[in-house]
Amino acid sequence: MSQLKLQHCSSSCAQSSQCKIQTMIHGRQPDPISAQQQENLINLGNSDQKRRNSCAGDRFIPMIKKKFNILSETKAPAQDIASSQAALEMLYKQQILDQEPVIEPENGSLKFVNQNNFQYKNEHLHYIDSIDPKNYNSPLVDHKYFALPETMSSYYGKYIRKIPKVPFKVLDAPQLQDDFYLNLIDWSNQNTLSVALSNCVYLWNAQSSKVTKLLDLSNDIVTSVGWSLRGPFLGVGTNNGEVQIWDACKLQKVRTYKSHVARVGTLCFAESMLSSGSRDKSILQRDLRQKEDYFFKQTAHKQEVCGLKWSPDSQLLASGGNDNKLYIWSASQHDKPIFKFTEHQAAVKAIAWSPHQHGLLASGGGTADKTIRFWNALEGKLLSKEDTGSQVCNLMFSKMENELISTHGYSQHQIILWKCNGMKRIATLVGHTSRVLYLAMSPDGYTIVTGAGDETLRFWNIYPQSLGESQNNKCQLVPQNISIR
Repeated sequence: MSQLKLQHCSSSCAQSSQCKIQTMIHGRQPDPISAQQQENLINLGNSDQKRRNSCAGDRFIPMIKKKFNILSETKAPAQDIASSQAALEMLYKQQILDQEPVIEPENGSLKFVNQNNFQYKNEHLHYIDSIDPKNYNSPLVDHKYFALPETMSSYYGKYIRKIPKVPFKVLDAPQLQDDFYLNLIDWSNQNTLSVALSNCVYLWNAQSSKVTKLLDLSNDIVTSVGWSLRGPFLGVGTNNGEVQIWDACKLQKVRTYKSHVARVGTLCFAESMLSSGSRDKSILQRDLRQKEDYFFKQTAHKQEVCGLKWSPDSQLLASGGNDNKLYIWSASQHDKPIFKFTEHQAAVKAIAWSPHQHGLLASGGGTADKTIRFWNALEGKLLSKEDTGSQVCNLMFSKMENELISTHGYSQHQIILWKCNGMKRIATLVGHTSRVLYLAMSPDGYTIVTGAGDETLRFWNIYPQSLGESQNNKCQLVPQNISIR
């Protein structure tokens, strides 16, 4: 047996040498593999690549090849269509067996496309970081929630996720500024909402609904707020260029930085670091553990910096400006951005990192742009774009599912919930009478709050299955209009 294996490998090596000689004679070179592709294969630790390069063995293991070529018809009785059993069967076929539901236009029967087909040879694998944008987006699929065609919604409508179209709570927020370039609300991991109204900052406890006045600037205006990732510390940016750090538990100021010469419109924490963007076109990086005011100043933008977001792993910083530019900075390289994106045609304030897909970044443009763009921030590539038809003011990925939330200004003043896979609209929420400039999410991910120039804060439950639990055990909110003061 060992002699047979040795003979087999020797013959394979001889055939390989013969192919190389023929290649040299005919002047043909094998297809080159880029360094980036080699690096991706190494990083992914793909064992299949090793098996493809090794000698063929004596065993063949069948692999499942997904193709839509086998149809099996299932038609439930009319009286049982709305039953739990039928709904579970449909969920099982769609989500577990990856079967696609199709309704026949002639008789209205329901068919499912079966993808279970076997083949006996290796299939070329596409990796997440490949050049094709479709391959990069392939992991962005929904597992728990899904949308059915309108023709099927009448059959299974009661089992499909339904999002309330009206807010379950409204807070009156007088003097909430109607300014696109500011960031005036943020929700902490300790379930406290901070709201900046003119020269004051108020804290709203979501568990007790108690409102506390944190600070009052007599000769200045608050232009941005931002919570630290852990702990009770709140960053406050002012119109005069100051950045103040406050302890929300003790209701006292910890430190004041005076390095910007114009208003600070955006703040973002990353571990012990605090980044601030200003109208003076600069981004200052601070280490809260050091005595120095800042340890690096970044000046790539040519106009006001209005958007800053650190990636979930605190390794990449995305910055957007009124110069229509989007830059990606590395935590280990502060002197210049590693990627520059110039596709937007208006100010870039809306920036969001996906918590589900490493390196996936979403950005939105202002009135002259109206588009949401998705980027592979690891390779600096544009993946896709979506024209929303109105000014994009904020973007935020859902913590629960692969979904994106966007708020809009001119001219529709709406909140949209998108499926990341294909950018399909799940729900459109309306109620604000002015631009929806501010957006924050509760720490559990079930609730969002939006603020607008109409001086109201509206709370929306985007995952209604937790509405009763949130009201009884967590927030104890009552649908009524009250003043934040």
